[in-house]
Amino acid sequence: MTDRVASHYGENLQLADAIAEKLRGAGKDLNKLTTADLAIVDEFHIRGRKATLELGERMNLNASSHVLDIGSGLGGPARTLAETYGCQVTGIDLTQAFCEAATAMSGWVGLDNRVSFKQGDATNLPFENQVFDAAMTIHVAMNIAAKDKMYAEARRVLKPGGIFAVYDVLQGEGGEVFYPVPWARDPSISYLATPNQMKTLLTRAGFKLRDIQDSTEESQSFFERMTAQMAKTGTSPVIWQLFLGHDFPAMARNQVRNVSERRIRTVSYFCTA
Repeated sequence: MTDRVASHYGENLQLADAIAEKLRGAGKDLNKLTTADLAIVDEFHIRGRKATLELGERMNLNASSHVLDIGSGLGGPARTLAETYGCQVTGIDLTQAFCEAATAMSGWVGLDNRVSFKQGDATNLPFENQVFDAAMTIHVAMNIAAKDKMYAEARRVLKPGGIFAVYDVLQGEGGEVFYPVPWARDPSISYLATPNQMKTLLTRAGFKLRDIQDSTEESQSFFERMTAQMAKTGTSPVIWQLFLGHDFPAMARNQVRNVSERRIRTVSYFCTA
């Protein structure tokens, strides 16, 4: 199953080269890049950088913090937090191509001394107990059946009192999800929890639930703007093209319907270990 999930996201094995080519095509100098230049490619989740900053505001971070990003993708959220708070961030992702691209991109913007990435499984983290001050997951649990193991592992590696922030796509009350969607071309690798199931999973893992924020309406606006722009330009956003190819327009249309009919919800959970 992990191979199928990695394959879904990692079809372009020369991802860093492909991203560099797109950036050069947009007139960017790879020797003078900023994190703002990477914004079109490195925050691979609903509502992008804005959602990352919302999480960061609730995580009590400072320059001495060491943060774990579980399911770190291209490293956009990790770099955002490192740049904003001066903290250290370690990212782990199932897809090796993402880890390699994330490492390269961090070097492009001079953040390779604050962020690092390694390939690994969220349900079996390669870290000692109680080593991180905070942790986050952004759009990860949708592809993981063993959520109990993932959250137990997050709890294990957090120091007592450490913040755990979860921002995920959940099963809504409006019915079954229409596929394909960005995290799955069919239901075989999609494992959506309901909001109540998420609360139970987190508390059973030993977390104290501090707050819940539902951003479904903002997510609906996000996809409506995206599909309107695609209709106007006739092209998909660069990052979605690279990862998901020709399937993405259908995925975007389905997401508008899924979120508007509340077949999915986007919700953030803030917990302490």
